Amino acid sequence: MFPPLARVTSAFACALLAAVLVSACGGSGSTTTESEAAVSRPAPPKRGFPSPNGRSLAEVVKGTSGPAEVVVSPAAMVFYRGENRYPFGVAHNDRSPISDAKVAIYISKAPPPKKKLEGPAAETKKQRKGAIARARHEALEAPAIGPFPAAIETLETQPAFHESADDENASTVVYSTKIDFPSDGEWRVAAVIEEEDGSFTGAVLPSAIVGEFTEVPRVGDPAPVIHTPTAPGTQNKVDFADVVGKEPIALLFATPQFCQSRVCGPVLGVANQVKQRWGDKVNFIHMDIYNHNDPNEGVRPQVRAYHLPTEPWLFVIDENGKIAGEVEGAFGVDLMTREIERVAE
Repeated sequence: MFPPLARVTSAFACALLAAVLVSACGGSGSTTTESEAAVSRPAPPKRGFPSPNGRSLAEVVKGTSGPAEVVVSPAAMVFYRGENRYPFGVAHNDRSPISDAKVAIYISKAPPPKKKLEGPAAETKKQRKGAIARARHEALEAPAIGPFPAAIETLETQPAFHESADDENASTVVYSTKIDFPSDGEWRVAAVIEEEDGSFTGAVLPSAIVGEFTEVPRVGDPAPVIHTPTAPGTQNKVDFADVVGKEPIALLFATPQFCQSRVCGPVLGVANQVKQRWGDKVNFIHMDIYNHNDPNEGVRPQVRAYHLPTEPWLFVIDENGKIAGEVEGAFGVDLMTREIERVAE
């Protein structure tokens, strides 16, 4: 059964914000936080990061000069076999964002948990947890794949479209790389950060479970038909159900007020800016996550219809009602523009 987003998002956000919170042991490179540094940057070359050379994921991390003294926060949960966008944030221990770090991601495959003898329900559950823990440990000893250097995409918008001016810790960039997962299942993930002195620090991140969320609509699928509220002064000029299958749509799921990853406000600003260019060709619809904007009242039925475990999510839908593009996690003006161009004439 699909897990409630309110529960998954809360637990996931905690993992995101404290994924790699390790006490300092080395330099403090790549620490710029000023907004003027929040610019897009291409991924650094692979040759600039340590090559696995047959080493395990644990050996790659241990081969650095010490544990990272920053928070590396994965920003996605839905992954499929093949190439995936892997977004994440980088911040200081006080959660203030870092906008110019040089980071590469490494992965290794966790073996399927070994089954133990059947027993009472409580004992079987305990055995299962133990098997999963052993498999995750074994994955750290499996050959590392990588590096996958991350590009940086600014979340900055023109001043008129700022949505997070009152949040000094709002994210100003998103880091992302492309990872090709060869198979479904659990994959251990690690980050290696280049410090200012040229040394490297490393940390193990939460696992990526490839193929876990099978009900989230994918590119090529018909978009689930939902009713969306309309209100003056918002993006929602039309009800989704009235235009799907007739006109292109950009459907954004995000709730800036309660988004714990601090990217929903900037992303909504991005959408508002992109709408200025494409709003006459594409219907822009923003969908809040929680009933009555109260997390205690659970997620809205529209969110459940799309089976979303996280936010924000962008779905770009063509005039035939098919999903032409989708993005999980934060994105900037450039990426959203490229997605909109898939359906805009």
